Amino acid sequence: MHKIRTKVRTHKKRVKGDVKADINVTPLVDVVLVLLIIFMVVTPMIARGVPVDLPQTVNHDKKPDDGKDIIVSVTKDKKVYFSGNETKPENLPTLVENERRKFPEKTVFVKGDHRTTYGAVREVMEALHKAKLDDIMLGTEEVKRK
Repeated sequence: MHKIRTKVRTHKKRVKGDVKADINVTPLVDVVLVLLIIFMVVTPMIARGVPVDLPQTVNHDKKPDDGKDIIVSVTKDKKVYFSGNETKPENLPTLVENERRKFPEKTVFVKGDHRTTYGAVREVMEALHKAKLDDIMLGTEEVKRK
């Protein structure tokens, strides 16, 4: 039994001072780089608000999403969403006024699905008019030319 212990213990000769105390950061840098690339690719794809199919127009003014808009969405089944949360049109004036009190520079951006009725979007526009807004932007998409 003593011979086995000695053999096991002396099998690997260890030189004193051979312990490596450095941290290998290469795998950490690789993981962080991959996460950064994923973040950069996915971030522009994230759309705020509720997804709706916007009407297409020829004369389309492009405005980048700077995160300073109050988004009101009307879906094809006439549901109204304020900043991603479902609400009723009659609640919009209060919600918009509260948001504008906190952030006066915010503008209202209405995204109406092209399959919804004119009346549903008109009802939202009238509710926003009660909030005494000067300008309301309507969302459209540019017609893709072939």
